[in-house]
Amino acid sequence: MKYKFDQIAIRGSKMLTQAYSTSFSLGIRFLASRFHNPIYAIYGYVRLADEIVDSFHGYKQEKMLQELRKDTIQAIADGISINPVLHAFQEVVNLYNIEWELIDTFLKSMEMDLSKHQYNQEEYEVYILGSAEVVGLMCLRVFMEGNNESYEKLKPYAMKLGSALQKINFLRDLNADQNALGRQYFPQLLNGQFTEKVKREVEADIEADFELGYQGIKLLPKDARFGVYVAYIYYSKLLNKIKQIPASTVLHERVRISDQRKYALFCSSLFRHSFNLL
Repeated sequence: MKYKFDQIAIRGSKMLTQAYSTSFSLGIRFLASRFHNPIYAIYGYVRLADEIVDSFHGYKQEKMLQELRKDTIQAIADGISINPVLHAFQEVVNLYNIEWELIDTFLKSMEMDLSKHQYNQEEYEVYILGSAEVVGLMCLRVFMEGNNESYEKLKPYAMKLGSALQKINFLRDLNADQNALGRQYFPQLLNGQFTEKVKREVEADIEADFELGYQGIKLLPKDARFGVYVAYIYYSKLLNKIKQIPASTVLHERVRISDQRKYALFCSSLFRHSFNLL
């Protein structure tokens, strides 16, 4: 009977992923099928924690996050949870030996969002580590399927790719983060406004992360490579679009890639991947 609950649990994580991120959903579709459910489970859990700090205003967010931490520990230990999203996640954690350190670091970053509104350089790096880099490492654990040697080799690349994607999200969501949530992630904003100079500095930092992340994509197993590459291409085009518009526009509008453009990116990515042109 538990098999039916397992199916319901992963379906919930898949629905969360598809509802909140079309770009990641697209990338997951082009992973080998055996990776679909584990990556949905990781994203579903991450999204659940993110929603607590981003959306549940007026409720006891700190208490809910503490309960999520407690429930996560218990679910991993028991190998089951009555929370479907958490149940799907614990199965992946136990199957792929994802270290508690990664999950703990992620949850600590989520806790920062409850109290921090402006980030200095040190805090920014800590936040990026927990909110993005360790999530990349969780996915890498899945892709490596128990090969610790390959995991250690690809670890720095996966962290840089996760960092680049998160920083692009910060740029894209600058308006919502500042005006709706009252957050300023980029340390350059501590002492001033989002000027063209600050924008160029942030873009250069992202490009450095992206370059290392791309080198790591080329080293991934073929069954994982194309899906990750699709996400990389989408975000690189998003960054290029942001680079072409003024800082004032980024500050007041959410930059998007149209569905038609996404399809074109997929076709070109498939061509490059098929002919080993990455």
